[in-house]
Amino acid sequence: MTADNVPRSAVGLPTGALCRWIAVTVLSATAVLVAVLLFGGGTVRGGIAGLPDAGRLTAWALPASRLMSDTAGVFTIGFLLAAALFTSSRNGALTLTGVRLGRLAAGSAGLWGLGAAAGLVLSLSDILGWPVPEVLDPTVLARYVFDIPQGRALAVQAFLALIVAGCAWWILTTRGATGLLLIAVVALLPPAMTGHTSSSSSHELAVSSLLIHLVAVALWVGGLAGLLAVAVMDRRSLPAATPRFSLLAAWCFAVVAGSGVANAAARLSSIGQLVDSRYGLLVLGKATALLLLGGFGWWHRTRTLPTLLGARAAAAFVRIAAVELTFMISTFALAVGLSRTPTPSPTSNAPEPSAAGVFPSELPAAPTPARLLSAVHPDGFFLTALALAAAAYALGLLTMRRRGDAWPMGRTMSWFAGLAVVGYATTGGLGVYASVLFSAHMVQHMVLNMVAPILLVLGAPTTLALRTLRPGSAGQRGPREWLLAAVHSRLAHVLTRPPVAAAIFLASLYGLYFSPLFTTLMASYWGHLAMQAHFLAAGALFFWVLIGVDPGPKRPPHPLRLLVLLLTMSAHAFFGITIMSSSSGILAGEFFASLRRPWAADLLADQHLGGAIAWAMGEVPSLCVALALLVQWLRADEREARRFDRRAARLLSVGADDDLARYNRMLAALHQRTFRGR
Repeated sequence: MTADNVPRSAVGLPTGALCRWIAVTVLSATAVLVAVLLFGGGTVRGGIAGLPDAGRLTAWALPASRLMSDTAGVFTIGFLLAAALFTSSRNGALTLTGVRLGRLAAGSAGLWGLGAAAGLVLSLSDILGWPVPEVLDPTVLARYVFDIPQGRALAVQAFLALIVAGCAWWILTTRGATGLLLIAVVALLPPAMTGHTSSSSSHELAVSSLLIHLVAVALWVGGLAGLLAVAVMDRRSLPAATPRFSLLAAWCFAVVAGSGVANAAARLSSIGQLVDSRYGLLVLGKATALLLLGGFGWWHRTRTLPTLLGARAAAAFVRIAAVELTFMISTFALAVGLSRTPTPSPTSNAPEPSAAGVFPSELPAAPTPARLLSAVHPDGFFLTALALAAAAYALGLLTMRRRGDAWPMGRTMSWFAGLAVVGYATTGGLGVYASVLFSAHMVQHMVLNMVAPILLVLGAPTTLALRTLRPGSAGQRGPREWLLAAVHSRLAHVLTRPPVAAAIFLASLYGLYFSPLFTTLMASYWGHLAMQAHFLAAGALFFWVLIGVDPGPKRPPHPLRLLVLLLTMSAHAFFGITIMSSSSGILAGEFFASLRRPWAADLLADQHLGGAIAWAMGEVPSLCVALALLVQWLRADEREARRFDRRAARLLSVGADDDLARYNRMLAALHQRTFRGR
């Protein structure tokens, strides 16, 4: 036990007060859940002639288990987040407060796993319309777990939650807490892929926006729970931890609001259904609760955060945060009831929903220049990532300006141009046709792999972040410290070696297109998303090694970088020529044939066009990178020469000699000896 964790630093929460808070929270959440289920008809699954009915037990116990599981999962994430970011550490080792948070996470994760397991049984009862005792047959449960996506998702969630429960009890380092935090976030996602999203008319947008929504909510609500636990255990950490959570909560609120609007738009076919259907009215209720929470958080930030130094202020913060957390959990109950509420029937002019897992959801019209420029393919993941990247960079620029520091305009223009290119390639017209046309897919590949990364790398986002993020207080690791640790980690040293970066870059060509993996990935939304992310990440890594200006592991000399560029681009050109000259064998032929396009029906001709695009689009970026390398090489030589000149002038001013002067005298002496010898 250390001096920072002695009991006198705790706020002190009586057991009776804690029990009363738990009772009030459970009662309020239960009341909201019951009201929403009754209003939205979420308990009505049977009662129709000819259809089996699982009974009232399943109808009420299933949403209750879902609420318990979701709340326990969010608390698990919050406690691990607090252990990793909101508490002090010494050389990466958790203090007593961090260890206690890990044990709280272990307990909540155990409840999470039990809730997910109960939800698995109850959801099977709900699907089959059988009472719970009848679905406890091991054979029936095994078929549900291994053959049905919803059963697999719940089984994976229960398994991961129990892993977190077993490991969280023993975590002693911030790295361990961070690793378990990532596992917990992943465990939150599988069941979200098998609800209303599978029957939405915009399947991809509904799934992506819901997953983003869940992660943001978990970090926001769970972060408040973790901060509340920190305040109870060690109020001395509160003044440093609260500003971090406040910033995180602000970003999460924006993401929750945006993803919530996108998800509602994907499930409702018209604005009128917001007031004409019970589902729409519940959506409005959830939006109202979100706005109230946002206002409450803003009031919290402006009124209570500046007064956290005293014991009374910390105790007041605990009371206010507890009330806010109760309201959040009641909002969870509303969301669970909403998930059980039937969505309204689509209007006559709404597109027909596609089957879950089918990609693309619909075949676009024949491509034209106008459609390639104006078509839109909204993707929740990339839209969120682009919006956050743009906002974070703009916030960094604003911080620099307020301090009076300068930032090169060229870097700013390069960054935002790169984001715009990524946006067009993933959510614009190119993203629409990349999933149904090999040539368009190849354009998207080249843009994400060779054009956008160059612009993003030259934007120097890491440098901007390091210059604007506040250093963590004594004993605490903030975002700046985590960023520095990532940049100088062993993994970064391995990945930034030129042969490794070049191999990853070329693997997106030869390892993808000349293997069955391409067919598998093209046939699903997740596969297409994985390819896009890999193209962008592999290109960013490769060009960061060659022309990156951000700090990181030591880069190789400029001649070696130029040689790596020439060799890699030669292999790239050979790939394009191979595709362009192939006379048999269609890449992902079964997939493209199954689309039955009425336009561009010649698959081999389209593949040849894709090969020509790959060959041609690699030339201009390669030339630009080579020129940038040469410019950086010259500037590095100039800086080195100026450094030697400054050193020589410094030594000369004190009457000392530098290496160059001694070398010149040696040459002069050799010359004189040679002359005398003649």
